[in-house]
Amino acid sequence: MEKTIEKLLFASRWILAPVYLGMSLALVALGIKFFMELYHLLSHIVSMAEAEMVLVLLALVDMVLVGSLIVMVMFSGYENFVSALDVDEGTEKLSWLGKLDANSLKLKVASSIVAISSIHLLRAFMETPTLAERGNTLMWYVLIHLTFVVSAVMMGVLDRITAKSHGTHDHDGEA
Repeated sequence: MEKTIEKLLFASRWILAPVYLGMSLALVALGIKFFMELYHLLSHIVSMAEAEMVLVLLALVDMVLVGSLIVMVMFSGYENFVSALDVDEGTEKLSWLGKLDANSLKLKVASSIVAISSIHLLRAFMETPTLAERGNTLMWYVLIHLTFVVSAVMMGVLDRITAKSHGTHDHDGEA
């Protein structure tokens, strides 16, 4: 009975496979939105004010960061929790593939969230014309951003402490 339960639990990891496949569809949706925004930028570049152009560019950078986050979670999550990716010899392979464990992935996700939050904060600052209008809204954005920053730093510190207590640290200088 115990062996059957263990085999069933181990096999249940494959439930995540369609979820990771769904992430690739989310990446397609993001790519479509990216190129829609890029088309909008290029078609209005002559009449667009510099500040508006910067805001659109920040939105594009934001989408690229989110897309990179999706790829990172999709590949390393699949490889860590479902099955190793069998990439044929001679084909392209991502240098970090197979090197990100769950803790490294957590730190990368936290760092990406901080970067995305930074862009949102900058966009909010640029979109609000006067300091009076910025008021509480920007204060909350800054507090939320600082919460992300503190969380990411604490995760990194805890990862270092855990690695030292176990006597190893195999993140290849990644943090």
